Amino acid sequence: MAKLDPAQFVREVRQEASRVTWPSRKETLITTGLVLGLSTLAAIFFLVVDQLIQLAMRLVFGIG
Repeated sequence: MAKLDPAQFVREVRQEASRVTWPSRKETLITTGLVLGLSTLAAIFFLVVDQLIQLAMRLVFGIG
């Protein structure tokens, strides 16, 4: 069984963190904008589909 050494763990974590390639501010802003835009587009799409289904159900069942 391996011996637990918190200091060794911290050194390894710092070493791995130094290898990470972080995105630039511009890349982060572009990605965030795309996520927000596509989320908004999906929300509008599902709103329209929901309204169409609601209208169809009212016509079929005569409710409302």
